[in-house]
Amino acid sequence: MKLYYAPAACSLAVHIALREVGVAFDLAKVDLARHTLDDGSSYLDVNLRGYVPLLEFDDGTRRTEASALLQAVADLDPEQRLIGAPRTSRRLDVTQWLAFVATELHKTFSPWLWHPETADSTRASVKAKLAERFAEIDAHLATRQYVAGEFSVADAYAFAIVRWAHILRLPLAPYPRLEAWLARVAARPNVLAALRAEGLVR
Repeated sequence: MKLYYAPAACSLAVHIALREVGVAFDLAKVDLARHTLDDGSSYLDVNLRGYVPLLEFDDGTRRTEASALLQAVADLDPEQRLIGAPRTSRRLDVTQWLAFVATELHKTFSPWLWHPETADSTRASVKAKLAERFAEIDAHLATRQYVAGEFSVADAYAFAIVRWAHILRLPLAPYPRLEAWLARVAARPNVLAALRAEGLVR
């Protein structure tokens, strides 16, 4: 398999999941500003939408959308430890959190806080909504180590998105359990390996 990614983008979640599952894969770095690959070729020839992640499977098919790819990667593990078996409470817990991260975090951060032309009023509204969601997750983590109990692809996705708060200088100090969870996820060997491979930590 081959994962098309950009450092620190939401593709980090799929990168983490691939390492956690333990499957063989290659990385293809994408310059999102220029829509090019490391060899100078156009990424738009690979993905017309121009964004990441894109996962090329062993049969040559290419798929997109982080939450869908995370489910597919989790199912590569025969024991489905990162998602749970179909029709189980564990599966529903994890997929529920995947949907929450996609709609309430990912699409709240992006595109609004990444573009300088975003109006100040919009920025203020977005930051207020994120603060509400951070507080909700912080309270949720009072009784569990990870968002769906045991570590799952939902944690990988949430980690990739919530860490944008540091990049954008959004304060997380009011959410100590959320900060502790970020540190806990970051300390996992496969997460650390993904961060290092993307040049995000030394």
